[in-house]
Parts: sequence; structure tokens; C-alpha cells
Amino acid sequence: MSTHVAVDLGASSGRVMLGAAAPGRLELTEVHRFANGGVEVAGRLHWDAVGLWREVLAGLGRAARTPGGAAARTVGVDTWAVDYGLLTREGALLGTPRHYRDSRTEGVAERVFQRVPAQRLYERNGLQHLPFTTIYQLVAEAEESLLGSAAQLLLVPDLLGYWLSGHRGAEATNASTTGLADVRTGRWAPDLVELAGIDPALLPPVHEPGTVLGGLRSEVLAETGLPGSVRLVAVGSHDTASAVVAVPARDERFAYVACGTWGLVGVELERPVLSAESFAANFTNERGVDGRIRYLRNVMGLWVLQQCLAEWASTEGEQDLPALLAAAAQVSAGGPVVDIDDARFLPPGPMVARVQAAAEEAGHRAPTAKAEVVRCVVESLAQAFARAVADAVRLSGHEVDAVHLVGGGARNTLLCELTAAACGLPVVAGPVEATALGNVLVQARAHGDLSGSLEDLRALVRDTHETTTYAPHGERVGTGAL
Repeated sequence: MSTHVAVDLGASSGRVMLGAAAPGRLELTEVHRFANGGVEVAGRLHWDAVGLWREVLAGLGRAARTPGGAAARTVGVDTWAVDYGLLTREGALLGTPRHYRDSRTEGVAERVFQRVPAQRLYERNGLQHLPFTTIYQLVAEAEESLLGSAAQLLLVPDLLGYWLSGHRGAEATNASTTGLADVRTGRWAPDLVELAGIDPALLPPVHEPGTVLGGLRSEVLAETGLPGSVRLVAVGSHDTASAVVAVPARDERFAYVACGTWGLVGVELERPVLSAESFAANFTNERGVDGRIRYLRNVMGLWVLQQCLAEWASTEGEQDLPALLAAAAQVSAGGPVVDIDDARFLPPGPMVARVQAAAEEAGHRAPTAKAEVVRCVVESLAQAFARAVADAVRLSGHEVDAVHLVGGGARNTLLCELTAAACGLPVVAGPVEATALGNVLVQARAHGDLSGSLEDLRALVRDTHETTTYAPHGERVGTGAL
């Protein structure tokens, strides 16, 4: 059974996994995990790209020293979406990539809409309105000096892939999140590129998940100990695209919640939905593996809870999340609920007062005890998930029988129970490492260890990984996929 290395970087943590896949077998071993997040420098929020690169190399080295790793066949990289690095003609990185939560995009979208109405833009790129989408970042970037010095733009997973292999390209699932791609073809749209005010030569060719991109640089092989035969494979490089590959659904009648720092909530379709109703509901049409459409809405996710925990930790020390969630489960139902997608929750920083203010503005008593704040955040998140599922079904006409909740949120029993109750549908929780599993599955299929459709890959996940099903009336049904 061949082994494959998944580099999986989320907005708050990264991991390197060693995976093995064959018919009837799918195994995943974590070899390296590290923190990630924004770094503020002189009032600007950046990603520590060089630090991430150092951690990736460390993880690849550990993978090579793990049993089976010395014979790894392929490597695949997935990360969050929309952010990018700029390169000189010689391939040097210009500055450090900006973080999507940086304030530089405030008001930019509104200026763009003065040139092209928002709904017309939606009809071209199919994306929900998010103020930090790449197209708006580039408009803001044009007001700074770096853009004029750049010869190429690479999205974050493609930048890491370039450092690994020397290959410059744009993987389709992540390219679809930029606002620069045609929603129908998945390729760069000249009119959208012109709208961003950038030279089309900045954008590399788009390739599909499963494309074998080539071998690794000699210096990478020397530092990590990986075999010279290892190849870089394009996976669903937007982490949500990889996560959806590993949703263990039995048929197409499912919704998904890929829940980590963000909550991506939607259904999988064959074609985009570009109606006026879809635009008004702020739903996005992003590409998935095998040309599927990930029809979804971004929900704020566990970010608000993470920031509350960090705020308490700054004054009281590390917080015991399981204990807080257990206490929150004992808080009476019917307490305050807030709009978890309120723009006030987007920036980093102290969050508890923002939650309390939002609750008061919604006509509730502000939560004060930690358990009350946690209950408010989790219940608000569950209700937002339920609204997104209902809207996805209504707008797409795609009926669902269950909601699959994958990613770190699958560990949160209270969130799973409240989501099932709010949706009125069973919630199947797990696998937690769905993104890394989807990453490995695409690599294994590209290498020839597996074959078949997405449905075949999902059947393998279902047969090899346990899940827990939560019924909408509060009881836990038990392990095993629905």
C-alpha cells in the first residue's frame, strides 16, 4: 500500500499527515502539528509565510522518518482560500502575504460595485459577497507599491507548491474563490482580471485536482529525506474542497458543514446556481474536485469561540474547553442568540464584549458567565448552520436527508446536538480530519492506488472511519454513517 503526504494548513493550525490508501484501507497518521495565525506588523496583518514553510519542511522530514514515509509516492498541499503571495520574475517572494482579516479591504467592494453592479459580478464569478475576496484584495493592493514590481501571483497553496517543486500554477478549486474566474468554466475571466486592474500575465495557468505537477526540488529532498521519486500532486487545494471529498455520505442527498475556524455550509451540485434569489441569499458557487460545484455559504465558524477562549486565556491562563462546553450544555435553552455572521466578529481581538453587545442589541440579556457566553456562541452558530442548510435546499432544489459535519467541529458534542435540533435533520459527525483524508484520497487516485468516482472515495471513508450520528430530538443514535 503506497503512502502519501498531506500538507493541510488551516487558518489557526497546520498539520502534516502521512496517509495510506488502497481498496478497503484508508489510514492517516499525524506526524507534525503547529499553530498558525495572523501576525500584526506596523498596523498590517500578515501571514508568516516563511514560518509556515519551515514547519512544512519539518513535517515532511518527520513524515520521511515515520514507518512507510521513506517510500512516500506523492505530496499534496491544501490551505485556506483567497490569500496569495507575489513573486518577482526570478521567483523571489515580494513581502509577506497579507491576511484576509487585514483592514485594507474595508470599503473596496463598494467601490468596485460602482463600476460593476454586484449582481452582474455574481453572474460572472458566482461568489457570495465577502469583503476579503482576492479581487478586492488586488484592488487594494494596486494602491500600494508591491503590485507593480510583481511578475506572478500564486495563491498560498500554490506558493508552497512552487517552493516545493518549482512548478507555478493555480489549482482550480482555490482559483474559483478569487472572484477572477468564470463560474461556468473555472478558468480566468479576462473581464474580471481587467476589473481587478492587474496584468493577466500575473495569473498562472489553471490546473485540475489530480494533476501530477512534478518532482520536488533537490534541496527539499536533501533536507527532508523524502525519496527522489516523490511527486507533487494537485489536490483540492482549497481545504474545504478536500474536506468535501471525504464526506462519508451514502448518496447525493446530503448537506455538509465543514467546521473549523470557518463553517462552510452547503450542498454539492453539478451546476452553479446564479439566480437573483441565490445572489440575495449570499450563496457562493465554488468548484470542487471532479468539477462539482460547492454551493455554500460561509458562516463565521468557531472563530468567535476561539477568540473568546484566547481572551480569557490572556488574563486567566489556558482554558479547559471540554469543561466549558459541558457547563454550557447545562445552561437553559432559550437564552440569547446573536447573528454570528455580524461583521463586528470578523476582526481578531477581544470578543466577549462584542458578543454581549450583539445580544443586547438583539433584545436579550447579555450573557455574563463564561458558560453563558459559550452557550450563546455555540447556539448562534448552530442556528446559522441550520439557516444555511435550509437556504441551500430551497435555492438549489437539492433535497437532503442528513447533514454531515466534518472537521474540528465534529468533536464539539454540544454544537452537533444543537445543529441537529436546529436543522430538524440527523447530523453525522466526523471524520475530524476530513480535509487531510480528502487530500490523501485525491493523491492516491492520481497515483493509481484507487480508482472510481467521488462516491467511491466517500464509500472508502465510510467503511474505514467511525462517525457519530445525532438525532434532531436530542438523542445520540451511535457510531456509523447514516
